[in-house]
Amino acid sequence: MSKTAIIYWSGTGNTEAMAKAIESGMRSAGAEVELLSADKADAGSLDGFVKLAFGCPSMGNEELEDSVFAPFFASAEGKLGGKPVALFGSYGWGDGEWMRTWQERITKSGAILFEQGLIQQEAPDEAVCSEFGKRFAAV
Repeated sequence: MSKTAIIYWSGTGNTEAMAKAIESGMRSAGAEVELLSADKADAGSLDGFVKLAFGCPSMGNEELEDSVFAPFFASAEGKLGGKPVALFGSYGWGDGEWMRTWQERITKSGAILFEQGLIQQEAPDEAVCSEFGKRFAAV
């Protein structure tokens, strides 16, 4: 089983809850997982991981959070080539444009996008997130 990092940023706690439920699902499937907040990670911290999951809510005009997560992610994009990457996040409005844009960035980076990004409106359904984690563990 390969080592996976789940790196997230959360403002209201919804994306953090998603990250923890995804972690739980992955662990229940036997995966080795490390959960990191984006403010405690840097691009160099990705080197030891075979798979990556990134979580960020939709902010403002359907964008990634711009003070912590977006700069971290921009610095990490060059390290994603060939790696399976899962995306997740919560939102309160809009139609998921931020996730579609993010998925395009993943594809352009040369990473292998896992499914479609998992988006949850407001408080997440932890069972759905856990199942997402179990499926990602199997990749």
